[in-house]
Amino acid sequence: MKEYDILAIGSGSAVSVVGAWLDRHPAGRAAVIDKDTPGGICLTRGCIPSKMLTSVADVVRTIERAEEFGVSTKGHAVDFAKVMTRLRDYIDPKIRDLRNRLSQAANLDYYHESAEFVGPSVLRTQHGVEMRSPRILLGLGSEPILPDIPGLRESAPLTTDEVFGLEERPERLAILGGGYIAAEFAHFFSSVGTQVTVVGRNPRFLPQEDAEISDIVTRGLGKRVRLVLGRRPDRVDTDRAGKVTLRLPATERAPRELVRVDRVLVAAGRGPTTRYLHPERAGVRTDSQGWIVVNQYLETGRSGIWALGDATGNYPFKHKANYDAKILHEAIVLGRRTAVDYRAVPHAVFTDPEVASVGLNEGEAVDRYGRRGLLVGRCDYEDTAKGHAIGAGEGRVKVLVRPGTLEIVGAHIVGPQASVLIQEVVNLLYTADRSARAIVGGMHIHPALSEVVEKAFQNVQSLDGPGSPVGTVHRGRSRSPRRGSRGSRAGARRRARPKRRPSGVRE
Repeated sequence: MKEYDILAIGSGSAVSVVGAWLDRHPAGRAAVIDKDTPGGICLTRGCIPSKMLTSVADVVRTIERAEEFGVSTKGHAVDFAKVMTRLRDYIDPKIRDLRNRLSQAANLDYYHESAEFVGPSVLRTQHGVEMRSPRILLGLGSEPILPDIPGLRESAPLTTDEVFGLEERPERLAILGGGYIAAEFAHFFSSVGTQVTVVGRNPRFLPQEDAEISDIVTRGLGKRVRLVLGRRPDRVDTDRAGKVTLRLPATERAPRELVRVDRVLVAAGRGPTTRYLHPERAGVRTDSQGWIVVNQYLETGRSGIWALGDATGNYPFKHKANYDAKILHEAIVLGRRTAVDYRAVPHAVFTDPEVASVGLNEGEAVDRYGRRGLLVGRCDYEDTAKGHAIGAGEGRVKVLVRPGTLEIVGAHIVGPQASVLIQEVVNLLYTADRSARAIVGGMHIHPALSEVVEKAFQNVQSLDGPGSPVGTVHRGRSRSPRRGSRGSRAGARRRARPKRRPSGVRE
């Protein structure tokens, strides 16, 4: 039986806690166990490689719009092999470096294999090594969910575990799923010339977003990608040449359909990996889906065992996992028990148009506070000088605040640099009063995109109608109606005009 002072399962964010503990206790012994490539999901098959691909897509879309600015590019071509090589040339050295550091670190043993609990604080690795520790961190990550559709497994579907290893661009690609993973890969593959069909069982694309934001993305991305929503294949067939056919059953609004493609990418969400670990043997509880149950201190039901990141099933984002690691650093390294504060966990979707959000969407906010307990503000990018200069299209900021105090309830942005613009709001949500007064009363650079956030908060009004702007927000300044905003005549005309819908989109 090997004895360790601290042990982590997973080589993502949990490793920082192990390293900090060893810095404080240089004579201590530590272990890191990970059956997967070292570095965690974000580095190896998640946020970093996917953003390298969506960044390529952003460049392509910019080139395609060059004529709007009077710039002639005389065509462009995408070298798919070079795109993928660039990705691997960045990611692979980082993986090798981390593997070497784990393997060569003093006082740390690295096990590149799976492990399972065999007792309260005892683990056994795949190769039979048993070990025990009074401090165990469960940074298990998650894994792609493969829907139970007949014939899908036989079609050799891609997931985020395999897609970054592609050598050749598929001519036709079906993406199963309608969430953020589907949105980002649809953006990338459509930009490099692949004919993309997204099949999502939810009637709304990006259903976790505010409905208004989701609609804007559906219209924007739907110009370049076929979105088939509210439908699910009942079977997947693969012929001898490897071509794949998705069979979509008829619905009340659409006939039975065959979608023929070269490859299928499954982006139907991610699930827990606890079945490999058998946490119940250690007295660690999981919920009905298999996620590890923790309290506000990230403690499990067993003393000396904590869980962080994706393993808890809450907010599957790398920045949240890093935040969890800070909480555990406080508890395990510094001896200060600190509760998590998830009041403002932002997220972004790097598609076209880009999306960022924090807090409650309008539906959630109405459920909690009622319509009279909220104010909503909007500003379109095009209603700012910088937004117009860059041709931001349907870009918009939507904010929700409480009357009187201007306490921020939620903020939702769709358009260029959304993931950057949201941070001004996120920071205020971690203040004592969570008020938007600092944005309204502060000075914003002109002309800069940040003005669109400022104006959205200046424009807050009742949810039940245009009414009068809130005087305390505008500080007595007059303003003209925003073009296309609710309450303006232009906005009323726009809303009265029937919307054109991309082929295959259902409400």
